Amino acid sequence: MTLTPHASTSAGASEIAPDVWCLGPRGRTQTNVYFVGTGSSWCLVDAGWANDGPSITQAAEAVFGAGAPPAAILLTHFHPDHAGSARTLARIWDCPVYLHPDELPLAQGDFATIAKSAGPLDHWVVLPLMRAMGRRRRELLLAASSLRDVSRPLGPETGMMGLPGWECIPTPGHTPGHVAFFRSSDRVLITGDALVTLKLNSLTGLVLQRHGLSGPPRYTTWSWSAARVSITTLARLRPNVLACGHGTHLAGPTTADAVRAFAGRSGFPTPAR
Repeated sequence: MTLTPHASTSAGASEIAPDVWCLGPRGRTQTNVYFVGTGSSWCLVDAGWANDGPSITQAAEAVFGAGAPPAAILLTHFHPDHAGSARTLARIWDCPVYLHPDELPLAQGDFATIAKSAGPLDHWVVLPLMRAMGRRRRELLLAASSLRDVSRPLGPETGMMGLPGWECIPTPGHTPGHVAFFRSSDRVLITGDALVTLKLNSLTGLVLQRHGLSGPPRYTTWSWSAARVSITTLARLRPNVLACGHGTHLAGPTTADAVRAFAGRSGFPTPAR
């Protein structure tokens, strides 16, 4: 069976590369989710906020038709703006959710791992509130968003579930198990929050939604030094299409050089051409 997408733009999802559709940017943080087709099936990459499920399913049906659930949901990382609807969608579509093994404890609600991999905002606000509510209430809260019953490890033994021709690129920093997805045949790169095109690290940039290459938001990033290394890793792939977690995508012959120049400004040696 071969899926036949209905149109280049369907229910808000736009085709940004062959067989790759983007729903977004949406909301104040210009969040994106991606639908990636492979001829006979498709996968969802990232799952938006908790209330984004209906718009995601509507866009998926508009692109791939009703009764064509994805082979899997792939998450770049487990943050509420990327995994918010994953649990609901996995149950609707009866499909697994794949994450890097280092991300699984977060997705399964392990509080010790959450505390260990916390970013500055978590240390300042989230963790104190979670500790103050007491263990019982905290466990109930974590269970409500846990992917324990649907999550699976993404690794060499599973390959790129449902996405032949794509590879998983470890890009730790924003979270310990953050990953990007890369199709080498035409150098399409889905980056999650490892590299974005919205100025998330500037208050005016975020408020005014200013565009420009940026690393992940420092206030929710576990290790900034690891994040900078990951930016260089992505630049070495020389993407033709940069499909990020926040902001508009970049495409065209200048994309690779723009990413390479940004990686050099981020404090590491400029990646070789």
